Amino acid sequence: MVERKDLAAALSDLRARGLRIVFTNGCFDILHRGHTDYLSRARALGDALVVGVNTDSSVRGLKGDARPIVPEADRAAVVAALGSVDLVCLFDEPTPHELVTLVQPDVIVKGAGYVEDTIVGADVVKARGGRVVALAELPGRSTRAIIERILERGRRCLG
Repeated sequence: MVERKDLAAALSDLRARGLRIVFTNGCFDILHRGHTDYLSRARALGDALVVGVNTDSSVRGLKGDARPIVPEADRAAVVAALGSVDLVCLFDEPTPHELVTLVQPDVIVKGAGYVEDTIVGADVVKARGGRVVALAELPGRSTRAIIERILERGRRCLG
């Protein structure tokens, strides 16, 4: 994981090597196959993948007080350990727009549930002549679905 204050230097190194930078972001709570598949396909759109991971307070603002399940430092470390990911940076803002502005990626990626005009940071990427990509998600592979299965099985076990 890279601290925000060190991100510019890390990005400068990637750019000096002529790498095409891809950016995506998310909560990545309870990392699962849907996440790893998504991140691998995002990375394939360029040469280096930068991932913004929501802080715990940011996740609570998006998902409610019951989330995240996994603390931010652990979520960021697990995402950073993936071979498809080059840099991970936490962000605490309600949206990643500030982080996208700092990263200035060549490609920005989100899941297929997003329309290009609603992808935060698309304006930054398009202004540079970059690409905005919405990737299809693996059916039935979501953190919400996993939590619901755990709760249902827990009710049956305790039942």
